[in-house]
Amino acid sequence: MTGRALRRLATLCMALLTACTPVPPGPETPSRAISGLPDRVLPAMRSFPGQRVETPTRSNREIGRDFMDLTFRMESGRRVPRLTRFETPVSVRVTGPAPASLTRDLRALLARLRREAGIEIFETDGPDAGITVQALPRAVLNDAVPRAACFVVPRVSTWAAFDRARRTAQVDWTTLQRRDRAAVFVPSDAAPQEIRDCLHEELAQALGPLNDLYRLPDSTFNDDNIHAVLTGFDMLILRAYYDPALANGMRRGAVAARLPGILARLNPAGQARPVRPHADTPRDWIDDIELALSAGAAPARRRNAAQAAIRLGETKNWRDARDGFAHYAFGRLNVSHDPEVALASFRRAMQFYQGNPLTRLHAAHVAVQLAAFALSSGDAAMVERLVDGAIPVARRHENAALLATLMMFKAEALALRGRDAEAQAMRMDSLGWARYGFGTETNVRARMREIRALTPTQGP
Repeated sequence: MTGRALRRLATLCMALLTACTPVPPGPETPSRAISGLPDRVLPAMRSFPGQRVETPTRSNREIGRDFMDLTFRMESGRRVPRLTRFETPVSVRVTGPAPASLTRDLRALLARLRREAGIEIFETDGPDAGITVQALPRAVLNDAVPRAACFVVPRVSTWAAFDRARRTAQVDWTTLQRRDRAAVFVPSDAAPQEIRDCLHEELAQALGPLNDLYRLPDSTFNDDNIHAVLTGFDMLILRAYYDPALANGMRRGAVAARLPGILARLNPAGQARPVRPHADTPRDWIDDIELALSAGAAPARRRNAAQAAIRLGETKNWRDARDGFAHYAFGRLNVSHDPEVALASFRRAMQFYQGNPLTRLHAAHVAVQLAAFALSSGDAAMVERLVDGAIPVARRHENAALLATLMMFKAEALALRGRDAEAQAMRMDSLGWARYGFGTETNVRARMREIRALTPTQGP
């Protein structure tokens, strides 16, 4: 690969992942990390119907263990003394300069929560809503909670109230006896997909668990941000959270005693499934990953931290999604520093992800990086093999940004093989998804130019 091709590759690969890699804003503010991505009239925006239904595939013993760890700890490791939840029905209102996509995606999400989680939840215009979703400019959010795309706080309904209560016990989740009011703050000027992703994660945390666990391969309750919308596992967790057998104020032991019966009733298929070995994620590994993903740290420190996370995973012999994610992060950090190491790291991540039904979406993200290397080398056949397997996965998981990116790679591979008409059709089809995934026309066109610049015959 030529030096110029490597420079192109480094620029694109960093653009593809830097913004969408999670950077946790702080251990006590449930939030979603910033995930924005980077001559003709573009086609209309496309979006997903928001009606996906899937069944959890892990054992109830595992899910019960996850429920307890999600419910009775904060991300910092602080204990949550009691289960708290809203008394249903729960009302949700939207304030601020909300784009049309927010309202549409919120209504689809509320319908899923009613249907899949069994939660009585509805939209209202009333000022006494249990949950208020307030849209604000990204710069305002970042001034308050740096590096967070969105976040949720208890006991307030407005930004002004939050601003007054910041750093006080009023917005400390561990002091709650029950949940009566919460505010979800989302960016008004982000891409539609980013706003939707914020709605899913923050509304779920407003309603239920406040913790994230890196060990979960099938959940949005995970700081890797691989899953963009609530999964079947997440809906089961919320359904159990609001089961009549549980109540506000219950302590850990009381919940643990009732949970097996709840899960057996809600998810009978999970009773007979085999239990995977349990391995908690040590704080050292989390600290290493957070440093690796921190935009403010020096590049060498970030690479060393990712490598330390890889080594720690090897000593623990996990061989699961955490190992894949550590290699994925290490590869991203080496694209401009040592492309050969980066490529090896992406291939190693793919080895951990491939073959496991729970990590197919993870593999689709890695496929983007491998496709960038293949396209820069002029290997159109390899690009097509990678993206053809990943495109259905991105579509099934309703990730328009990932879907559009994969389709753009497919278009360039087709063009390399001289199939220009098919390439143009694929390119045009990608643009409707790109408008939802990337937002502005400027971002859409920039992404397309970045990918085209990787093609040996298209670069400057």
